[in-house]
Amino acid sequence: MKHQFSNLIKVSLVATIFYFATLQAFAQDAGTRVAVVNSEKVFNESNLAKAMQTRLQNEFTKRQNELRDSAQKIQAAAEKLDKDGAIMNEAERVRRQRELADQDRELQRKQREFTEDLNQRTFEERAKIAEKANLVLRQIAEQRKLDVIVQEAAFVNPKSDITDDVIKALNSQK
Repeated sequence: MKHQFSNLIKVSLVATIFYFATLQAFAQDAGTRVAVVNSEKVFNESNLAKAMQTRLQNEFTKRQNELRDSAQKIQAAAEKLDKDGAIMNEAERVRRQRELADQDRELQRKQREFTEDLNQRTFEERAKIAEKANLVLRQIAEQRKLDVIVQEAAFVNPKSDITDDVIKALNSQK
């Protein structure tokens, strides 16, 4: 089974290389001008991305700290219950265990909400950056008379990579 999987990967890799070689040959024969941009680098290194990170951090730090503090309180209460549980009567121990379980469920719910909110806001902010980056890509394509701009290529010849130019153009915008 492992051998078959390995062969499948090899065949897939050869097919991918053949596809890109054919695409490149076709592009050269047709006189097509192709450039490549690394969008993750744009999302991580542009001034817009850094400002996004700062905004998100400012927006979510308080909630994150509250969640961390709640988790520490629950942990401390659980440790105290473990330590004092042997000398408590059964009813009191069960009551405290239920309280801890309820607090833990509430904390997990708040953590899920936090994660969902953070992901949603990150998506919104990245969409704004992508919109501006797409405008810059169109401008660069027109200036350089490019026919195609590819995102996230498996291999990029440095002379075809316009990522730094996109970041510079984004950084120069207000």
